[in-house]
Amino acid sequence: MSTLTFPSQRGGNFTITAVSDGYLDASLDFLSNIEPSEASRMQSDAGQKVPSAVHINCYLVRAEGRTILIDGGAGGIKQWGGRLRANLSLAGVEPSEIDTILLTHAHPDHVGGLVDTAGQITFPNAELVAHQREVNFWQDDGNLSRATERARGNFQIARQVFDAYRDKLRTFDKGVVLPGIRAMPLPGHTDGHSGYLLESYDQGLLVWGDIVHFPHIQIKRPDVSIAFDQDPSLAATTRSGLLDMVSSEGLLIAGMHLGELGFARIRRMSGSYGLLYETEA
Repeated sequence: MSTLTFPSQRGGNFTITAVSDGYLDASLDFLSNIEPSEASRMQSDAGQKVPSAVHINCYLVRAEGRTILIDGGAGGIKQWGGRLRANLSLAGVEPSEIDTILLTHAHPDHVGGLVDTAGQITFPNAELVAHQREVNFWQDDGNLSRATERARGNFQIARQVFDAYRDKLRTFDKGVVLPGIRAMPLPGHTDGHSGYLLESYDQGLLVWGDIVHFPHIQIKRPDVSIAFDQDPSLAATTRSGLLDMVSSEGLLIAGMHLGELGFARIRRMSGSYGLLYETEA
């Protein structure tokens, strides 16, 4: 089956495809600076039939003989997602073909699919690329000791992944991580949360990771953060600044929780920001 089954965009040398891993469920009570009833109304107004459903996307990037995956989905951890491998196969890509995995951050719904139930790596020929601060955070025993009981499980999952890929792990601080792909620090959600800007022939696309979890709420209301944010105030500041930048530049964006359509542009509308999904290029 062709990759046209999945939302795709083309820019310069790059073809980028949104590959769904499925959904997770996140209570609207996790949101701050908004009442759950208002959040539910905004979801309903946007046509979201299950207000608490959060879609999980991964992005497949092909360019100049490379096959790159941005994030690895949840892999079924906590009954979240788990559809990535099957959908990659439908897109005509086998795990052994992935040569690089770019990680936005190491929360379970982004790294759970990088290992199987036995802890073995899912993508045997892939280099794992992550921000140095992200790796340091999850491997720090002091951070683990201060974590809540819920968060301790996240540490175990992240450490399992970093350990499994230890011989294939490359870290960065900033700048170009692959030809035509530049890392962008987007702090607040996690310590090393990063976006990836794909640039080719003056065309750009930003994979912005977890800038939003509920796009129909948080794009219109960037002050609304979520309990998953390590620093909710900083996450809100980062979100506001980025929304201003991408709307001003008309930059095409991709996000792990943007929804199954995968790609969008941000427009200023009536004093706030609006989300316009992009149809296939």
